[in-house]
Amino acid sequence: MVCEMAGTTTQTSGRAAAADIPGKGERGAPAPGSRLAEAFEAVERFPVLIESRERVIAASTAETARVGELVETVESDVALAIAVLRFANRGGMAASGVAGIPDAVDVLKPSGVLAIAGTAPSFDFFESNGGWELKPERFRVHALATQRAADQIGRAVGWTERDELAAAALLHDIGRLVISRLHPGYKVYFDAASRTPEQRLRDEREQLGIDHALVGGVLARRWNLPQRLAVAIERHHAEDADGLAAMVSVADMVAHYTNGEAISPERLMASCERIGLGPDALRDLLYELPLTSADTGRISEPCPLSARELDVLRHLSEGMVYKQIATEMHLSVSTIRTHLHNVYGKIGAVDRAQAVLTARDRGWI
Repeated sequence: MVCEMAGTTTQTSGRAAAADIPGKGERGAPAPGSRLAEAFEAVERFPVLIESRERVIAASTAETARVGELVETVESDVALAIAVLRFANRGGMAASGVAGIPDAVDVLKPSGVLAIAGTAPSFDFFESNGGWELKPERFRVHALATQRAADQIGRAVGWTERDELAAAALLHDIGRLVISRLHPGYKVYFDAASRTPEQRLRDEREQLGIDHALVGGVLARRWNLPQRLAVAIERHHAEDADGLAAMVSVADMVAHYTNGEAISPERLMASCERIGLGPDALRDLLYELPLTSADTGRISEPCPLSARELDVLRHLSEGMVYKQIATEMHLSVSTIRTHLHNVYGKIGAVDRAQAVLTARDRGWI
């Protein structure tokens, strides 16, 4: 069964495999497929933190919508991230799959995000909320720790798709929510202090016949999320994980480690090697992550500039003058001036200095 699920590569096959996930099988209990559908629907109603809802309302209803703040709020709340990505990928709203929150907000617009937040179930800090044994805030804390680790890892190895990485890290454990609804009372998740993530994954397979990574991949396909996100969620515990899945794997282990929980140092080092994170960089990461530090800026708003306009700004930020930029880019000086004029209009800058500072502040260069 597990092997069959691991081979799911399309939304259709993912749903077919999902229908076969076993339930408890008690006499008179709902059919496994029915119980699974109910568990999936419960995850789609996973509650939004009340504080997140208030911040969405404030950012969306400001005289000029604060898109950057809106993106940051969604990226700090698992339920909002799930809903925003689901709706952005529904019914072909975007020409291609939306894998990052900034792009999803761009598709839905602030009004759409406001509608999602305003109608979602909610919870406050320390609330158990509606029978979720895996408490929403506890789940959110690990998701955010993994996301933060992933962002630092992405910077260290030069990973370019950092919005996609942030979404994958935030949603990597969504399968745990399904299992907690299918199997209330299953306590393996709460033994992180003495058992590594891989040991707990083996327990799931042996005791339940499924594991949360595979279930999470099925769930991502159910929501029409891009295949690369589904694969990263599905394979983040695989020994041979690579690419986005390996990035999430390292971030997950680092998050567990910084919370004082058990990990396999050998497994962590092997995963780091696959993503090009050397021993010295890993030591720096493990030292720095527990410390409070200012956000160094990932893209928090969709960038309105073209690739050519960004290149001009990068050269300006390096201290080049128009003629040097024109030579470097094999363009005329007048074309460089035209590009800059367009930049000023798009981002509301009045001169070169302000344009560079704005682009840096928003993480575009």
